[in-house]
Amino acid sequence: MALMADRAALARTLGFFRNSLSLIRSFSASATSTPSNEASTSVAKKPKRRKKKNLFEVARYLPNWGLGYQMAKTHWVGVSYEITKINLYKDGCHGKAWGIVHKEGKLAADAPKKISGVHKRCWRYIPNSKKAIESQPSPEIQSA
Repeated sequence: MALMADRAALARTLGFFRNSLSLIRSFSASATSTPSNEASTSVAKKPKRRKKKNLFEVARYLPNWGLGYQMAKTHWVGVSYEITKINLYKDGCHGKAWGIVHKEGKLAADAPKKISGVHKRCWRYIPNSKKAIESQPSPEIQSA
């Protein structure tokens, strides 16, 4: 009997100790979370960086999926591809592309070749390409 009484007393003591610890934890957690939330809202948040696009995400917004337009990787200097053929996968963001190499604005090759790195997120459209200039209506001069 004495052994059972000792166990009951020990269980009550441990239960009280656990409850007091959980009460202390709840107070300390709420006290520390409040100032950190206020501090995080007072600090100016950095704007998110825009996600760069792969070749197909750039070509998507050009007429006829960019066929005839020039594109280049952002770190290339003076080198671009005039897109001649695109094979898209079903999702529209992946596939294969072929093009003619241009260096310093002049043709560097006469036959199209497969473009490597089309899925890398560093592609840009070259706005001053030949096709873009041709698509703009030229002012007609009327002679009187």
